Amino acid sequence: MKQLVLDIRLDAPPRLGNYFIGDNRPLLAALDALVRGEPTGHLYLWGQPATGKSHLLRAVAAEAADTGYLGAAEVAEPLPAHRILAIDDIEHLDDAAAIAVFNAFNRAAAQGQTLLLAGDAPPRELKLREDLRTRIGQCLAFEIQPLTDAARSAILSTLATQRGLRLDGDVIGYLMRHGRRDMPSMLHTLDALDRASLEHKRAITLPLLRDLMRTGLDI
Repeated sequence: MKQLVLDIRLDAPPRLGNYFIGDNRPLLAALDALVRGEPTGHLYLWGQPATGKSHLLRAVAAEAADTGYLGAAEVAEPLPAHRILAIDDIEHLDDAAAIAVFNAFNRAAAQGQTLLLAGDAPPRELKLREDLRTRIGQCLAFEIQPLTDAARSAILSTLATQRGLRLDGDVIGYLMRHGRRDMPSMLHTLDALDRASLEHKRAITLPLLRDLMRTGLDI
């Protein structure tokens, strides 16, 4: 599985290739195999907020043939019989939706369907009915590992270089200490710095970042 950091934009549609892999290469390899139609068994992804669970499920839905994506609020009988059914935020399933997902597990073998689920906790800690928790616990499960600060810093530096920008080290250090840690927020800040640098013909330095913050930039 190849990590791509070229042409990554805030408006770019979710793809496996524009997910920041970090320490999640086994997970990306399993999803890549699923997209290519290799047998993987049912998959369950879990992790902290802003680690990219929805990005990954939407990416699989976009890249794999005959795949459907549902948020927890959209789950209801009858569930579609796609080859891959991706269901997000399963911790928010109501009672009827939980029964629908349990039934999907029961029908999956006969339908040739693979379930791809995402939640916020390991299976044993999900506040769902016990029979569904047991089924989820039998999935191939991956805890999504958040990016380290070193990885975030390297990604920002790489993206800045690809845009022809020189990102002062003090700027990166300040963002690591005081900014939000998810990559969409950091990309938003980089975009704002890029625009301000062009508009005011100033280098991207900590004083420029502070000026933008005084005029309303939320990092």
